[in-house]
Amino acid sequence: MLLKEIPQHLQARSGVNAVSSADRAAYNPRNNADPADAQQDAPLSADLSPYDIVKLARHPLRPMTSDYINLMFDDFMELHGDRRFGDDKAIITGFARLGQNRVMLIGQQKGKNTRERILCNFGMPNPEGYRKALLKMKLAERLKLPIVTLIDTPGANPDIGAEERGQAYAIAENIYQMIGLKTPIVNVVIGEGGSGGALGIGVGDRFAIMEYAYCSVISPEGCAAILWKDASHAPLAAEALKLTAKELLRLEIVDDIIPEPPGAAHTSPREAAATLKKALQRYLKEVTDTPLDILLDKRYGKYRRMGKFFEQQPQQAE
Repeated sequence: MLLKEIPQHLQARSGVNAVSSADRAAYNPRNNADPADAQQDAPLSADLSPYDIVKLARHPLRPMTSDYINLMFDDFMELHGDRRFGDDKAIITGFARLGQNRVMLIGQQKGKNTRERILCNFGMPNPEGYRKALLKMKLAERLKLPIVTLIDTPGANPDIGAEERGQAYAIAENIYQMIGLKTPIVNVVIGEGGSGGALGIGVGDRFAIMEYAYCSVISPEGCAAILWKDASHAPLAAEALKLTAKELLRLEIVDDIIPEPPGAAHTSPREAAATLKKALQRYLKEVTDTPLDILLDKRYGKYRRMGKFFEQQPQQAE
């Protein structure tokens, strides 16, 4: 089923007019791309603060998984459900073609307007979303298809229903299984990379991030609320968390930074998609050219060694 058919499909199944015709037009990334392309914002300042980058990653016009499906991939066929509970709209899965590569695509989706954001739970996946993703990854393993994951979530859904359905277990199981999946995996953070919500589809042979995306163990606001009891200290927390692409590369968390247009991805989605497509094709060539046994050893070692640590020298008390 094509993404543009989702609202009609939901209406037919539930009897609820989930998305109006105007909303459906707004949902189509092909319609959204041109106005954003026309914005042509001025180049961003070189001295953006980490919190400025967080705000760019959250920009409402920033391209999402659905945009990149329309702008980069061909022959996309969406797959639904986890065979246990339901179909989580916060994670899109399906077969796709990227250039000459047939892949299994898995991406997190926030929604384009209020109704879609509610359907997608604002990009916060439930356990059934992670189980759906794992089910499709195992299918890709059987079919010997490489996996591409697009990460864009503020975090996994923390509500009581998600916890009762096994949220922590679902994320942990995905991490465990992805380490050993016998097929190449490429991960890219395209917007927000929020904690365990990102890790649930964020284990692979290449882990890249777009220039104005971020990845962190906690949101700056959440960190500020815990440390200073005041979310207004979020800019200070963002600085301390080292969550920007440049810091993550320096700390050896990510393997590569994918450049964005001068005004960030939302000012020119087509240009951003073209750059991302080239990067994905390069990563796929690298991982598919590597023998599988070597690839699995490197993947395991990569996550065992991930991160770089700096220790402060002890100071003498005066």
